[in-house]
Amino acid sequence: MFTGLITDLGTVRAVIPAGAGTDLRLEIATAWDTREIAPGASVACSGCCLTVIAKGEGWLAFTASAETLAKTTLGRWRPGTRVNLERSLKLGDELGGHLVSGHVDGVGLAVSAEAEGGSTRWRFRPPPDLMPYIAPKGSIAIDGVSLTVNDVDADGFGVNIIPHTAAVTSFGLLRPGDPVNIEVDMLARYVARILGAGGGGAR
Repeated sequence: MFTGLITDLGTVRAVIPAGAGTDLRLEIATAWDTREIAPGASVACSGCCLTVIAKGEGWLAFTASAETLAKTTLGRWRPGTRVNLERSLKLGDELGGHLVSGHVDGVGLAVSAEAEGGSTRWRFRPPPDLMPYIAPKGSIAIDGVSLTVNDVDADGFGVNIIPHTAAVTSFGLLRPGDPVNIEVDMLARYVARILGAGGGGAR
């Protein structure tokens, strides 16, 4: 489990085919002290929960399966791609964002960005089957960042990004037309399913 509060903006340093299959080994440079991170630990990488398989000073390695590559933006990553990183939540940690599972529900599209006061109003278009789970003032994770939905229309939603968030996450590099990993609020997902909204679902 995660909170959607990013603690490092890492950089992909290598993308390597893993074995004879279609999986990839992803190596990500990080400012974290990797001595504190054990192999097998879970890390949210731009919203996708991955398992540490190897590490060195200043870097972590993960395997992304073919399923993960097909259902997230990870298959588009190249050396130099910036990645929002968050370590898994520990019992007793402050829950400053919202409960995030690290299971991406779908890939959405960044539609536009407009200045609004001291922040930027970003609009996103998610896959249509995720729209029933997105509500004004509800929570959503975009590329692993915990955000509050400000408005919802027929095919998308808007969020406000303050300068601090843009500075410490990949939002500072995001451009209209870019794909993003979206995880809807898990409470909304289960309530909607109970009420018969059906559809959509995390991996």
